[in-house]
Amino acid sequence: MTMELAAAILKKHFGFHEFKGSQSAVIQRVLEGGHSLLIMPTGGGKSLCFQIPALVFASLHSEQQPLTLVISPLIALMKDQVDRLQSLGIAATFINSSLRKSERQQRYEAISRGEYSLLYVTPERFRKPEFRQILSRRHVVLLAVDEAHCISEWGHDFRPDYSRLGEIREQLGNPITIALTATATPDVQTDILRQLRLQPADVQLFHEGIDRLNLDLRVEEVWDADEKQESMQEIIESWQSGTEGCGIIYFTLIRTLEEFSERLAAERIRHVCYHGDLDRESRRAIQDDFMRGTARLVLATNAFGMGVDRDNIRFVIHADVPGSLESYYQEIGRAGRDGEPAECVLLYDQRDLNTQMEFIRWSNPDAEFCERAWHLLTHSTEQVRAFGIDWLRERLCDRQRHDRRIETVLSLLHRYGVIDDEHDLSSLEIAGDLPAALADPTLRNEKLLSDQKRLYALVQYIHSDDRRAYLREYFGVPHS
Repeated sequence: MTMELAAAILKKHFGFHEFKGSQSAVIQRVLEGGHSLLIMPTGGGKSLCFQIPALVFASLHSEQQPLTLVISPLIALMKDQVDRLQSLGIAATFINSSLRKSERQQRYEAISRGEYSLLYVTPERFRKPEFRQILSRRHVVLLAVDEAHCISEWGHDFRPDYSRLGEIREQLGNPITIALTATATPDVQTDILRQLRLQPADVQLFHEGIDRLNLDLRVEEVWDADEKQESMQEIIESWQSGTEGCGIIYFTLIRTLEEFSERLAAERIRHVCYHGDLDRESRRAIQDDFMRGTARLVLATNAFGMGVDRDNIRFVIHADVPGSLESYYQEIGRAGRDGEPAECVLLYDQRDLNTQMEFIRWSNPDAEFCERAWHLLTHSTEQVRAFGIDWLRERLCDRQRHDRRIETVLSLLHRYGVIDDEHDLSSLEIAGDLPAALADPTLRNEKLLSDQKRLYALVQYIHSDDRRAYLREYFGVPHS
């Protein structure tokens, strides 16, 4: 009966006449009260695997709707998903830091009254006592953990607040739980369950594999910037002459992106640029133009792409070597979501590995550096407020302007909830001790080694005779 209702909801709200892949099996598992870990390629329809059960649960309880709580790491992504659900007539909302206090309070009151069946939040929201109080008034029937690889410190996008989700699950009464991701190695899969405090025997793994046969995976070895440009232009010109759609070219460094922007502009190739030095409004405008098709080619750092749900991306070029197979696979996963052919080309210059090794060093400051940074933040707070990050860098990095270790420490302190704003230190307040994960030399060394191994795995992929087979082995895809 419940699966018949699920099929009816699929057709009524989403316009599909049947489930695809493992969606039906996953949804049935959830509706029967079982926990699940779903690994499905980007664009495969993961969200329906918790959205449909949420609506089924709401339909079966006509009084106060049971609540499906969706944990998502990105504010922009959750807004896009909620906007789409609301446009389909579904009672969904989100709570995050983008809301004004009055807006947030209105939504809290509506949640208390039982007006929503789907609520999207970031894991950091659980730091707020008033939010936990609101949730205590609702029956959370389903917990959906999106981008679940963020739970694992050994994943490629660790979020410390995700690691509290096991404790949060217990506070919510251990609801049915579904964890979803496009990329997770076997070690990360195990860590996801451990962090959620789920017993492996109680969780069913649904692994749809990673093969998308419409993607043409290629590596082209290049020796300098001129050869990179030639390869780019060949792909761009072939695309422009033969098909609709759009393309993304990924860069590691902003200065390299800007260099190639000038090169392409000189060839009269129209494009836009997206990177972290742009203000939030500019980034949003560029993403909106890309989604509407006004901008068909974007040169971007890896900050671009999360939440970009455009189905006719015809090519993804990596102009530089990415930092890991996980990030590489996630980025190429944005191509060809319509099922039509798409090119995924990695332009391999061996010298780019030096840049990535430097990035790994910057993103893994050792315990001694973290302790020194902490000492300055806590004992020289007034100077930090007055002179900011440059003052810190001068004292910690021997005036090396490109050293980004202090940015990493501030980012991690922000993620652990110890400081409020990693970018604006003018009102710096310290709200806790130095996290153990930053003070422990063994943990810091293990994290460094893990990142180095991931980069080495990418190099092995580049030199592999059968790259698809290598990806399947790396991500632990079960043999059929």
